[in-house]
Amino acid sequence: MITVQISLNSIDKVKSFVNAITQFEFDFDLISGRYVIDAKSIMGIFSLDLSKPIDLAIHAEANKDEIMEALKPYLI
Repeated sequence: MITVQISLNSIDKVKSFVNAITQFEFDFDLISGRYVIDAKSIMGIFSLDLSKPIDLAIHAEANKDEIMEALKPYLI
């Protein structure tokens, strides 16, 4: 598992983020305080405080370079 910090401070960023990670079959979780949300759930993401950086837990064993490349626009 890899954990990185991301910023999703606009509606367009949230949409493009979800589109970017749904191409992978691995699980992605967003962690904000005590909340853990499925990162592929747009409704779940909008329940978080998007004004602050969010931790993204990536549950992947392979394709890590490809995943990190897809996440570049959102990384802090």
